[in-house]
Formats: sequence, C-alpha cells, structure tokens
Amino acid sequence: MEKQQKTQIDDINRKIYDIKDEDTNNYKTDKGLTSDIVKEISRQKNEPEWMLNHRLKSLEIYNKTPLPTWGPSLNELNMKQIVTYVKPNTKMKSDWNEVPDYIKNTFERLGIPKAERESLAGVGAQYDSEVVYHNIKKELLNQGVIYTDMETAVKEHEDIVRELFMKLVPPTDHKFAALHGAVWSGGSFVYVPEGVKLSIPLQSYFRLNAPGAGQFEHTLIVVEKGAYAHFIEGCSAPKYNILNLHAGCVELYVREGATLRYSTIENWSKNMMNLNTKRALVEKNGNIQWISGTFGSHITMLYPSSILKGEGAKSEFNGISFASKEQNLDTGAKVVHAAPNTFSTIKSRSIAKNGGISVYRSSVNVMPEATGTKSSVICESLMMDNSSRTDTIPAMDIRNNKADIGHEAKIGRISDEAVFYLMTRGLTEEQSKAMIVRGFAEPVAKELPLEYAVEMNRLISLELEGTIG
Repeated sequence: MEKQQKTQIDDINRKIYDIKDEDTNNYKTDKGLTSDIVKEISRQKNEPEWMLNHRLKSLEIYNKTPLPTWGPSLNELNMKQIVTYVKPNTKMKSDWNEVPDYIKNTFERLGIPKAERESLAGVGAQYDSEVVYHNIKKELLNQGVIYTDMETAVKEHEDIVRELFMKLVPPTDHKFAALHGAVWSGGSFVYVPEGVKLSIPLQSYFRLNAPGAGQFEHTLIVVEKGAYAHFIEGCSAPKYNILNLHAGCVELYVREGATLRYSTIENWSKNMMNLNTKRALVEKNGNIQWISGTFGSHITMLYPSSILKGEGAKSEFNGISFASKEQNLDTGAKVVHAAPNTFSTIKSRSIAKNGGISVYRSSVNVMPEATGTKSSVICESLMMDNSSRTDTIPAMDIRNNKADIGHEAKIGRISDEAVFYLMTRGLTEEQSKAMIVRGFAEPVAKELPLEYAVEMNRLISLELEGTIG
C-alpha cells in the first residue's frame, strides 16, 4: 500500500527576488549612527539648512528613546552594524534606457517596466538609498499633478514639504520614527490638485540590494479636495546572512471629499527587520483605502493608521500576512475617530506555517466628539500546522455612548467539513484544500490591480499534496 503523505505547504518562492547584484555603489556611509554620518547624508543631498536641523534633532530624539517594550523583541538589531546610506552608481533618469544595465535588469526581472507600459500613469524606482528612475505621463503634468522623488520635492516644492514633512509621524512618535527622521533617503512625493481624478495608478518600487544596509524612504502624498488617486508601492530585497533594516515612513493627506487608495505588497527577505510607519489624515467626507500584503522579513511591525479628522471621513483597511519559519509578523491597523459620523472597517487575514508567528494588533479610538461613529473590525487567522502560532490583540477605546462598534476574531485550520463538502462536488482533496486557501486570500487579492494580485498569489504559492496532515 502506497504511503500517504502529509499535507505540504511550500514556502514562498523567492527565486526572482533573491538574485543579488554586485554591490557597485558610488558612495556609502560608515556603519553606525553618528551626527557626522547624518551631516554627511545631508551634504551628499545638498539639502537646505532646515532639513539638516530636522535630521540632527531626530538623532537626539532617537538616542533618548528606548526600544518598544511590546511586540517582537528587537534586541538583535545593532545599529553599529547597519549602513544607513548607500548611493547607487547612477543619477536619477527619466529615460529607462539610460538606467545602468545591472539596475535595469533587476527591475526588468521584477516586471516594473512592463507594468509601467501597460497600466501605470507614473513610475518611480528606488535602488538602495536613492531613486534611480522616475517618469510621469504628460497628460498628468498638464493637469497639475506632481509626482517626483522626495529629494527633488525638498528643493522644488519646499513650501509644501516643509509644512507637512513628518508632521503626521513626528520623530517623537517612536524610536524608529526618530531614526527615519535622522537618516531618511529617497521615496516619493505626490500632489494631486483639487478635482483631478487619476484614472490609472502611480507606482513606486523600492529595492534594497546592499548587504547589512538600511532603507529609509519617505513617501508624502497630498490629494486635494474632491480628487482621486491610486498609489501602488512594492518592496523587495535579496537574502543575506546579515541583518538588513527597513524603516520607511508614509504620510498621506486626504483633503475634503477626496479619495486615496494606497496598495502595498511588501516582500522583504528573511534577514530583514521591517519597521515601517504609515499614517493618513482624512478630512471631511474624505476616504483612505489601505490594501496591504505583508510577506517575507524576519520581523515586521506595521500598523497603517488613519486619523479621521473631518465629519463623514472614512477609512477602509484590507490586509493579509504570511508568516513562515523564522518569521514574526506583527501587523494590523489603527484608526482614530476624531469627528462625528465617521466610518471605518478593518479586515485582516493571516496565514502561519512551519513555526511562523503571526500577530494581529489593532487600535480603534473613538473620541468624545466623534458621535455617530461606526467601526467594524474583522480578523481571521489560518494556522497550517501545530508548530505555528497566531494571536489577535485588538484594543478599543470608546469615549462616547453614541457609537456603533463591532469586532470579530476567528482563528482556525482548514475545515474537514469544508474539504468534504467540496469533494462531494467532484473536487479532489488536494483541489479542495487549495481552493479553500486561495479563497481565504481572495478578499485582499481582488482589491489589487491584476499584476499585483498575480504577484501576491505567486508569493503565497501554496502547493498541496497528499492528505490533510
């Protein structure tokens, strides 16, 4: 009798992401974090004095701020071993053909130029600490849309940047916000004028190639009254045997009656600590839509946050994470209801296998003045074996009695009953299980553009054989 195999769920297939390029940087700082290093980063960028002062003040705050006392342990992070700035051996180009071949080949492998040609209004590509390519369609420029790298924005749109830069996420927010404020580099600046509705998305892709380095890109987006934009962010890095660090920052301003859709697929390697901070400020009748896929990384702490400042403001979060061996993914979302008749939904799904740890962590705050608030939180976790762990840690702070708040949490395994039902409809056991897992991820996948939904499904890459284990 043929021996039956236990169910096997393969790790994410990272073959195309783990290809390493030779480290041919133009310049990089010494390891560690000192005021001299911070000054050198600023000098390399030829920044105005106010930005240098911001960096130095952030460094002071970083040195005084302890590590978080909650969440995954970050004690293995040694900033003395991290290179905070790596300058690629090229200047930013607007013509893809002018990008150096070794960088171009990396992004070609990842499908970025193809995606640009097919469905994107503008593309930015960052390699290590600097944006190496940026382009935007002329019709958007004619509508007054600004889409450029942050270094250019600091100089050419200084009035907007100086007013808003790290105002939503101040360096005092937490230790890694302060770190970001000191050594940030690269990222995207987007400005959509009043009433302009973008019919196709903008995209930035961040690739960290250098071993033992950090990436600290800053994204600042302003969507003015009645406007609409969809911004897509992709991230990846090859695997090394030493720790890499990602501590980016995203600040989103959604004005009255505007809508911003922000989609992210984070696919870092398992030597990466991903300590990203994302926050949106939403004014009257505005809407922020978060679509988030978190894969890869050794440790992730990521909680996209929405501050609903104006009456009728909305926040929608739809996210999925996949934790496997040697991974601790601590993810979720935060919402602050600070005005009447505001609305929020949080829908979070996670998969844990092979000893991975998946934690859902959320915070819903309803202020005294936020009467008529409605909020719904749903988190579902799927554990694929007995060695994995998943936790749900929701927090709710409701400060008035005129709010409608709901929370639902579900942790489980693939249901024998569901498998049996599908088998009675003509599917094999393996097909049944595959359908269930893909269905579990579908609510997030369907919210992504087609090419990113395909990428997400490829990252999950669940192959099932044999019987239920």
